Amino acid sequence: MTGTTPSDRRPADGSPVARVCVDVALPHLDRPFDYLVPAGLADDAVPGVRVKIRFAGQLVDGWLLERVDSSAHDGRLAYLEKVVSPEPVLAAEVARLARAVADRYAGNLADVLRLAVPPRHARVEKEPRADPVPVVTDPVDAGSTRPAVDGLDPRGWRDYPAGPAFLAALADGRAPRAVWSALAGEDWAARYADAVAATLAGGRGAVVVVADARDLDRLDAALTALLGPGRHVSLSAALGPARRYRAFLAARRGDVPVVIGTRAAMFAPVDRLGLVAIWDDGDDLHAEPRAPYPHAREVLLTRARLADAAALVGGWTRTAEGQLLVETGWAREVVADRATLRARTPAIAPTGDDPQLARDPGAATARLPSLAWTTARDTLRADAPVLVQVPRRGYLPSVSCADCRTPARCPHCAGPLALRAADAPPACRWCGRVTAAYACPQCGGRRLRAAVTGARRTAEELGRAFPGVPVRTSGRDEVLAAVPAGAALVIATPGAEPVADGGYGAVLLLDSWALLTRADLRAGEEALRRWLSAAALARPAPAGGKVVVVADGALAPVQALLRWDPGWFAARELAERRELGFPPAVKMASVTGAAEAVADLLAQARLPDGAEVLGPVPADEDRERMLVRVPRSRAAALAGALHTAAGVRSARRAAEPVRLQVDPLALF
Repeated sequence: MTGTTPSDRRPADGSPVARVCVDVALPHLDRPFDYLVPAGLADDAVPGVRVKIRFAGQLVDGWLLERVDSSAHDGRLAYLEKVVSPEPVLAAEVARLARAVADRYAGNLADVLRLAVPPRHARVEKEPRADPVPVVTDPVDAGSTRPAVDGLDPRGWRDYPAGPAFLAALADGRAPRAVWSALAGEDWAARYADAVAATLAGGRGAVVVVADARDLDRLDAALTALLGPGRHVSLSAALGPARRYRAFLAARRGDVPVVIGTRAAMFAPVDRLGLVAIWDDGDDLHAEPRAPYPHAREVLLTRARLADAAALVGGWTRTAEGQLLVETGWAREVVADRATLRARTPAIAPTGDDPQLARDPGAATARLPSLAWTTARDTLRADAPVLVQVPRRGYLPSVSCADCRTPARCPHCAGPLALRAADAPPACRWCGRVTAAYACPQCGGRRLRAAVTGARRTAEELGRAFPGVPVRTSGRDEVLAAVPAGAALVIATPGAEPVADGGYGAVLLLDSWALLTRADLRAGEEALRRWLSAAALARPAPAGGKVVVVADGALAPVQALLRWDPGWFAARELAERRELGFPPAVKMASVTGAAEAVADLLAQARLPDGAEVLGPVPADEDRERMLVRVPRSRAAALAGALHTAAGVRSARRAAEPVRLQVDPLALF
């Protein structure tokens, strides 16, 4: 009942053969299986449909990958039990992509297809179809629309020397690849809409992936304004089953040529795909938390290669992975010249450099040094809003003994204690237990002090410092999309900064240590990404826009912020990682599980030459993690070896599970 070798044996009864991917997430069964197609299902059993098949005595789901005339299987083939729906939901291009992604991440095809094809919604399939929107190949054709013509106008892309050429290549139906560093104040959604319109003018479709719902709403509005309604669909897991499946079917049936969405859209089927694009590829929301844990950027770049499509990787900053694309020549950087940069960026100043310390010796330890305070005061007096970025949410997310500074821990589970409000008793952030009668185990002290200050406590303190000024917060509990012009304090956690009408007069970046001191390979890169995302919302320096970062100006991420030069920092990061042997300069995989299970899998794996096994390092829940490092040229061999070893363990029904991740975001 199986066969992945070339077909060479025709069934005795002459029935056609269906090659099926069985929805069973076991590595040793990660191959297609052959089934006979009964005469009653011959018309509906076409490549791409969902089917039911009998497998190991059970009725299970599957996807019909292809129809063939014969099978290499020596035994008797079973018949398809049922075609779940005649709707061919799995496009051939997506099936090829899913196989490539599974191979790259040492995963199973069935797991990837579960990510690529949303669950079926029968009622939606029966709804009447809308008239498909034609892809315009001639911008002056009578059937085209005004937005497609406007899409050929470079508009804001003129601020980037390579920008107009990039759009022209898209309009010509070619496949340019670009890594774009956006200017401060840039309407990035409009620029992506321009690129999509140029792609449509070239007669091809587009897929654009963003990190979250706020970015998706901005892009949706920009595309609707430029292309008109009905030319694209939004695809997101947050839409709900019916709306998501409806949007998916519109794309699969070719009713719309453009799909935008969160990472759920990275596999979206689009006819004649001409452009894949991702915004803010450094955001960890682009990493899929389900096996085989693919990253949206890597899926889209793989898709661009397989479909010969253009690629656009953009953001306020640039990741080391984006820099690698530029340095290897796979993509070209699209950046502004220095004159344009100076005209568009706000004035940026640190509080920890020598001149500031000479004027304000307490700036090295103060949470709100005098420079930040006077900048906020002057901006509010000028009737302009002030954005304050605070890395931690909550009130006091971490407290310590006021006498000996020992971190306050829960007596039940040893979790960190926090204060949720000024009059609230300390409570554990792990188990939630309240510890009203806390006593320090070191000195017996009962008074607590703030170790980390959250956004709500910051709002409270600034509200007292600037009485009469409106204070707005944007974070986990309520994320604001926009705020009006006028004097106001806006306290936001990273990623939740609202857009201000006319831009912020000042942006204060507090508690920089919380970002820079994280025990993470990407700490500096992530700090710069969050700072630039907030600073980009400020007015340009000629219009009075200012940014104050409470950090030492000699630090490399701060230097990159001051010069608004993410490319320099990305090149520096990539060079350091090459020297130290860290991704993306090398390929690395993590193997996480119980110590015996990890050792068993690595013993079964025939790792490629040059592989280094590092560890173990502690993981959560009494597990350990081993890291395997190989040169980039051996990446496919590493993934194949780990997948084969996982198949050996699953075939013998090993009890302890092992988690395999290729290119994990967190190494330690």
